[in-house]
This record gives sequence, C-alpha cells and structure tokens, in this order.
Amino acid sequence: MDEHPVDMRAFLNEIEGHLLLASVRDQGHTAALRFTASLDWLTEGQRAEVERRFEAEYLALARTSWQRTAERSRQLREEYEAAYARLRHRLLAVCLLGCTLLLATVLAVLPLL
Repeated sequence: MDEHPVDMRAFLNEIEGHLLLASVRDQGHTAALRFTASLDWLTEGQRAEVERRFEAEYLALARTSWQRTAERSRQLREEYEAAYARLRHRLLAVCLLGCTLLLATVLAVLPLL
C-alpha cells in the first residue's frame, strides 16, 4: 500500500508549502488593506501601489523568517544528533566495561569452586 512513502511525503510537503504561502499572501493583503485604510489622502493608483509594496514586503519578511527558522532547525538537529551519538558511545563503553568486570569476576571465582 505504501509503495513510495518518500514521494508522498514530498508531495504533501509541497502542498503544505503552497497552502502556507497562500495563507501568508492573504494575511499580507489583509494587512495592506488595513494599513492603507487610514491613508484616505492617497489616490486609487497610489493606494494600489502602496498595497502591492506592503504585500511584497510582508511576504519577503515571512520568507526570511521561514529561512531563519529552517536554518535554526538544521543547527539544532545537528547538535542533537551529535549529543545522541556521544551518549550512545558512552553507553556502549559502560556496557563493555560492565561485561569486562563481570567476565573478570567469573574468571576469578571459577578457580575457587
């Protein structure tokens, strides 16, 4: 049933990205309308231009925010993966030490029996 999980995941991620972008564009448009509503001295052409620029700036700021968030996410993933690897190595070392001590104890006790 789940022949191409990577392809489906990529497809769903792409859809999510488009929906997020559409949502931010709508938010930018709404914010632009709110902003220009108080500027009653603008002509219709000026109002449209201010709204267009406002929307573009809103989208650019959102995109920059997403890029920073993605970069920070990558950094945190690398940090956590490195910490996890260190913990695994420590656990392996403790297990090997425990096995070695157990074996040494058994070998020391066997001649006494």
